[in-house]
Amino acid sequence: QVQLVESGGGLVQAGGSLRLSCAATENIFNTLVMAWYRQAPGKQRDLVASIVRGSGTNYADSVKGRFTISRDSAENTMYLQMNSLKPEDTAIYYCMGQWIRRTYWGRGTQVTVSS
Repeated sequence: QVQLVESGGGLVQAGGSLRLSCAATENIFNTLVMAWYRQAPGKQRDLVASIVRGSGTNYADSVKGRFTISRDSAENTMYLQMNSLKPEDTAIYYCMGQWIRRTYWGRGTQVTVSS
């Protein structure tokens, strides 16, 4: 059973920055996709950014130019650097890892951006 544990969330003022981390108990080098999703209250869970094996990185239009996804395979950790945060970025952020046999999710970390 693979575990993904997010950290780094918190309360920040608009215009500020946060760096989220997702630590995996399995080798993330073998993933097909690693991604960050977010879910605001009353809304569906949406893709924020992803790293697709053989294809590179992808971002939601709403975060392009502000967020950067990266990973450190040696540390089995994925990151999301979030800059120029806006109140509409407030959500629970979830880490997702897709291996060949199964997809795993973390429990999420709360990000709150005050205006």
